[in-house]
Amino acid sequence: MKMTFYGQFVAGEDQEAIKPLLRRNQAFGVGAVLDYSVEEDLGDGRSRTSAADKETGGAEKREKQYRVHLGFGDHRGGITGAHSYFYADEAKCDQHMETFLRCIDASRGCSEDGFCAIKLTALARPQFLVSFSEVLVKWWRFFHQMAAEEGQAGRAVLDTKLQVEKLQEALANLGIASKAEIQQWFTGENVGTSGTVDLLDWNRLLDSRTKLSKPLLIPNRKTGQPEPLLSRFGEEEEQQLKRVLQRMDVLARSAMEQGVRLMVDAEQSYFQPAISRLAVETQRLFNRSQPVIYNTHQCYLREAYNNVTGDMELSHREGWHFGTKLVRGAYMDQERERAAQMGYEDPINPTYEKTNEMYHRCLDYVLEKIKQRWKASVMVATHNEDTVKFTLHRMKELGIHPSDKKVCFGQLLGMCDQITFPLGQAGFPVYKYVPFGPVKEVLPYLSRRAQENRGIMQRANRERDLLWKEVKRRLLSGNPFSP
Repeated sequence: MKMTFYGQFVAGEDQEAIKPLLRRNQAFGVGAVLDYSVEEDLGDGRSRTSAADKETGGAEKREKQYRVHLGFGDHRGGITGAHSYFYADEAKCDQHMETFLRCIDASRGCSEDGFCAIKLTALARPQFLVSFSEVLVKWWRFFHQMAAEEGQAGRAVLDTKLQVEKLQEALANLGIASKAEIQQWFTGENVGTSGTVDLLDWNRLLDSRTKLSKPLLIPNRKTGQPEPLLSRFGEEEEQQLKRVLQRMDVLARSAMEQGVRLMVDAEQSYFQPAISRLAVETQRLFNRSQPVIYNTHQCYLREAYNNVTGDMELSHREGWHFGTKLVRGAYMDQERERAAQMGYEDPINPTYEKTNEMYHRCLDYVLEKIKQRWKASVMVATHNEDTVKFTLHRMKELGIHPSDKKVCFGQLLGMCDQITFPLGQAGFPVYKYVPFGPVKEVLPYLSRRAQENRGIMQRANRERDLLWKEVKRRLLSGNPFSP
């Protein structure tokens, strides 16, 4: 196994075993994003529902996307590009945190300017992430519904603005609170001083409302009946929020002290609003002088552009460094199946071409802001040669030099070396996403890597053709062992 499939996609069993590969890569200008890829399998007979965390009361009142579905209790099901952690209790989350701390230590000792990948489903109760995501999405949707009633439907998130006076009046007329209370919200949070409120301002109001003991009611725009926005965000959820932020704080401090950057991986769409919000909260604290924490934005999502532009604008207003890894996404089949079975809108772009367009649109926005000297860094995580060429072309046009280290590239270990190593040799910051762990314990990861995406054999043929071309070139030159 170590000489074949494991050796192709996994760097080694522990932080000592991976050092030779990392040093060899480093000699060619290739860094590492370390990922301790040990995970639990469900083959031991545990029920799928226990992995998902069982639903408590009131499920019928929840948004369809944020309800538990027994068929998706194993949130790893149907996923080929990422590995999973399963919630047992808070002690297990602490164990996962210790695993990530060891990964940070390994990154410091093995890779210059390296990253350590973390997953928030390893650090928090999944049902908390689902509940928190639902709260955030309801709040955002309410803002956009009010904007639509003012004729602003379909606008980009940063172009959607509500007049403060009209907004306060509308909220009072809906019976959400008295006019005096609503005015106090805006005054206390220093929101709307320009006379308008956008979604970023609106989110600041939510920050203060989550601490209220009195439930905040918002009207269901279809039925007209008031619904409690925060009904599932009580004392227990507050404690969950506090614990996951504490764990992220421990990891971020360790990473910053050791010169390692943290990469917060993206996950399923029903977790992702909460994951991104928690990543942003950590970036606010630790990205003041440099990008220590990187979020991940999935460009196969219909909302990807709004997500990227919103987060980047927030960082610019507040003066901290925006850091992101742009990916296409690893959960497409599962997301589509779940949406179809549960009856909500598919969150994924309709075609691969649309996802490519979204990726390039998001990337171009970030590159333009880097050109304007915003505090921003991006990892272009892709195996798509056209996307790499697009990035290099735009960097040249915009005058972004590789030595600025604002733009880097990333590919998986064992894949697309014909992209990674030429970039490293040309002086571009480039990284391999490097899994490591004991053979038996990374088998679930390897089993999915074997079936990962339908284009893997096409890419393998491409690499084989390039290798054969190089062998023939060397033989014909009479120097088979010299490049």
